[in-house]
Amino acid sequence: MFKLCGSDLFYLLVFYLAVCNGMRKLDLRGPLQDMTFSVQEGTTGVRVIYEFTIEPPAVSLRLSGEKDGITEIALRDGYLYLNGSLDRENKAIHRLQVEALNEKGEKVKGPYSITINVQDINDNSPKFDKTKYYGVVRQNSRPGKPFMYVSATDRDDPATPNGQLSYSILHHFPNPYNVMLFQIDNITGAISTSENGFHLLDPQKQEMFLLVVTVKDLAGMSENALTSNTDVELTVKENLWKAPPDVYIKENSTEPHPIAITQVQWNEPGAKYELLEKERLSKFPFTIDQNGTIYVTEPLDREEKEQYSFFATAKDDGGVDLDRPLSVTVLVQDINDNPPVCQKALTIFEVQENEKEGSNIGTLHATDMDKEDTLNSRLQFRIVDQIPKIPFDNLFIIQQEAGTFQLTRASLNKRIISNYSVTVEVTDKVFTTLCDVKINVIDINDQIPIFEKSDYGIWNISEDTPVGKVILEIQAADADEPFTGSSEIIYKIEGGDQNKIFIIETDPQTNRGYVKLNKVLDFEMSPEYNLTVNATNPEPLVHGVQYNSSSTAYFRVVVVNMDEAPVFSKNIYIGDTFEDVTVGTLVTTVTANDPEGSKIRYTLKNDKRNWLRIDTLSGKIYTAAPLDREVEHEYRVQVIATEENKKPQSSTADFTLYIKDVNDNPPRIVKGDSLFFCHPLQNGVKAEIQATDDDEQLYFPNFTFSLGGDENVQNVWEISRIDGTHAYLSPKQSNLEKKNYIVPLKINDNGKPPLEGNLTVQVNVCKCTDDHRCFIETENHGGMPTIGMAIGILLGVLLFIGLIVGGVFLKMKIDGKKESKTNAVDPSELKTFN
Repeated sequence: MFKLCGSDLFYLLVFYLAVCNGMRKLDLRGPLQDMTFSVQEGTTGVRVIYEFTIEPPAVSLRLSGEKDGITEIALRDGYLYLNGSLDRENKAIHRLQVEALNEKGEKVKGPYSITINVQDINDNSPKFDKTKYYGVVRQNSRPGKPFMYVSATDRDDPATPNGQLSYSILHHFPNPYNVMLFQIDNITGAISTSENGFHLLDPQKQEMFLLVVTVKDLAGMSENALTSNTDVELTVKENLWKAPPDVYIKENSTEPHPIAITQVQWNEPGAKYELLEKERLSKFPFTIDQNGTIYVTEPLDREEKEQYSFFATAKDDGGVDLDRPLSVTVLVQDINDNPPVCQKALTIFEVQENEKEGSNIGTLHATDMDKEDTLNSRLQFRIVDQIPKIPFDNLFIIQQEAGTFQLTRASLNKRIISNYSVTVEVTDKVFTTLCDVKINVIDINDQIPIFEKSDYGIWNISEDTPVGKVILEIQAADADEPFTGSSEIIYKIEGGDQNKIFIIETDPQTNRGYVKLNKVLDFEMSPEYNLTVNATNPEPLVHGVQYNSSSTAYFRVVVVNMDEAPVFSKNIYIGDTFEDVTVGTLVTTVTANDPEGSKIRYTLKNDKRNWLRIDTLSGKIYTAAPLDREVEHEYRVQVIATEENKKPQSSTADFTLYIKDVNDNPPRIVKGDSLFFCHPLQNGVKAEIQATDDDEQLYFPNFTFSLGGDENVQNVWEISRIDGTHAYLSPKQSNLEKKNYIVPLKINDNGKPPLEGNLTVQVNVCKCTDDHRCFIETENHGGMPTIGMAIGILLGVLLFIGLIVGGVFLKMKIDGKKESKTNAVDPSELKTFN
């Protein structure tokens, strides 16, 4: 075993003896060209990376760039090798150049770019940024809503599992219910209550908890993951964010407004309160101040609106809701502020002159707009006047609570008095209204209606006749006094129409009856109807007189069959599915039938995005293309059902497909993708970035922000979270030069699983005007090299001369000690060199 003593020449000699034979057996060789290599960090000893073939007139190679005392090249043999260990955390990429030289040391080829990417190994444990965390959690905190975060970092490559961290809660002390009361987002480190914690946390029972939180690298997926632990001490406090009890306000208040009616309170000071309407109102008579006190701004009227429901919200300084909105209900209490109202300006009753004592004549109707079934709307009736008072006063009485008129005595005589005018007082104990009633005395009903004919024959009616059309006119006559209840005729179908397909309306002037369609005819349901019609009076017949066959008529309706369009089982079909379903997924089935029994074929109309297809025979509707909720979340099409016959008819039904969201859109930047900072940089400068997500946000967005790129980016820039959608980007160094920087940024959403947006922010560090506006100076291109360039050129020349001298001396040594190939050292023995 050789021991390296620091002599570069001796080291190169050992390397040559070790690999001159063995490397020729490998395929890692080729001509000079731009090359990129990936080399694992941490391995010690000499490692050959590649053998460059040297082609005449070149006789040697020269390596320059970021060698860092580790990367070398055998000048005459072209071996690119490492003589030490790489550390990705110190330097992730080594950039070098190689040139081919002739015997005179002149460059004949190159330079060619050599890039060595250092591959990460898991050699760094994750570290929490605090040794112990302290937090406060409120009782009834919403499950999944973070109340604090823990954070750890790992120096390993974040683009590999080595630097991907996973958080978990090992246990918490105490554990009074033997269930986990808290949970942690394994990606973001966000701590929130579990469903059990939402229900069970109570500061009166247990105020303090200690959580043991662990973080693992390798995304927590390997038993070989490196770990770190921290303690989180939590204090449980009462949740002050509670919906207030229902508020009761008396209507038409005369007190000065606004009037404080209730209050909401967020758990911490500084919240911004707002009220949100649940329904659209012409005016919203409530407001809230920044102490959470809710006011009514004007008198309310119960008869205009009896109940108001709205939301109270608490927001942070960025306008983001701190928790779910609270529902506030205001009930307007009634006062007696409305008088009774007569339903008619003049109420008319009819009474036969032979009416008996105690008979009901009719009911006077009045209303009160005050709250129903309360004393404020209780009405009482009293007769205050009767004209004429013949044969005596108080001929009529009225029921005090019901308003029903009754006859006190059987003393009516149409020949003496044909009508009476009665004034009725209606009161609700506060307000009084007078209603006018006219009572007409009519002749006795001793004549029955008689039809002009008893059989109106057969009527052929097409089944597509519109509802409301008159299909037949009938006539009966009554010999009683005209235009009274004794002569008024009411026609009623007594037989043959169980489904109420027909109705009969009476002309009050002529007593003529008009038979109309009340519902659509359907030949397939009932091809004919045999109808019986009775004619009666609203006034009862006198004793001994009865209706007979003269008051009955008959007719027959024959329904004429028509070729009808297909009929859908529903007019509107509704379905839902997730936007990531595979093409060909069944979303619904429509059905239609033809009344005449013809076959049906189905087609789609207005399928503007061609997202759907329909089986023409079965009516099954499938997805025909990928769906996208962000493009359209309510997709509406029409389904056409068409008969298969010589004269096909069609019907249309609507189908709405509600497309449910999946987390398929990464966050994107909506504000701050192009920023600038004024040069020279001041301490504490920062610029705001706002992100959004095109996916549906059932809850409040909760993005995590982090820097991408390599360690250089991490050293120069810093990202700090403001809230769920905003973050600050700030420089860590104050000596940044004036130029444009491209800052890679990663934004993760809170989906399950989360999506990551790999984005870039363009940052311009520039000279600014007095009003802090950036402007770009014109560059001054000089013809002379800078001092740094001159020093670099001088060092390059000296290094070139040294390589030539060293190469010549090495060649002389090797020629003097040349051995056979069979005695060459195997490359595997080089593993023992340190």
